[in-house]
Amino acid sequence: MTKAPLRILLLSSLGALALAGCGESKTDPAKEQDVIAKVAAPAGKSWSATVSQTADGGYLMGNPDAPIKVIEFASLTCSHCAEFSKESHEEIKRDFIDTGRVSLEVRNFIRDPLDAMAAAVIRCGPVDRYFPLQENVFASQADLFAGAQANAAGGEAAMKLPPAQRFPALAKAWKLDAFFQSRGVTAEQINACLGNIDNISKLEQGTNAAVEKYTIQGTPTFVINGQVAEGIATWGLLRDRLRTMGAR
Repeated sequence: MTKAPLRILLLSSLGALALAGCGESKTDPAKEQDVIAKVAAPAGKSWSATVSQTADGGYLMGNPDAPIKVIEFASLTCSHCAEFSKESHEEIKRDFIDTGRVSLEVRNFIRDPLDAMAAAVIRCGPVDRYFPLQENVFASQADLFAGAQANAAGGEAAMKLPPAQRFPALAKAWKLDAFFQSRGVTAEQINACLGNIDNISKLEQGTNAAVEKYTIQGTPTFVINGQVAEGIATWGLLRDRLRTMGAR
């Protein structure tokens, strides 16, 4: 059955978008495989500092030719995604990505307007700023939510504006502009990014494509070497799977 497409641009209320939940859990055992040899990074660099944008709209950290390729579909307003970011942050880079055995590609899976705007602002910046900003947003989710909840009337008024004006006004009402300005993004950059509807549309399209291809029902969802990793939504479970696959 084809799922209904996401339509953020046509939202008439702030609570209209809720496609996916946060976190699912089942077991998915796999046989232990042989240890994979480490792959040296380019001279003068580490694999975790090697970031590129992919043809599918994701941001890939690590060896593009890594034998274990992980895709994470993440929502910036998902508490389980924030928990994964907090728990995995150092270990996944040090023990898996920097060995050249594992690459991590993050694709934004948007669930609400706040999520969409935050993702758009991060993606409008330099490629090498994507992961640091994303990690900071996850670590500061409480501040993000507090700003959005402080001015419900302003948010409702912004939602009634034409799309090109809607998101810059919404960012101001929800203090998203101040949130990112304190992290080095200028007001001009935020307004230009959110005033360009293509930046929101691309996130819509990417989310709809993920639902269609992988039938995603919760975030974070992980795809390992092209297959959805059923039941893996925490760092501990993903770490065990990667080790089982030979990244140990």
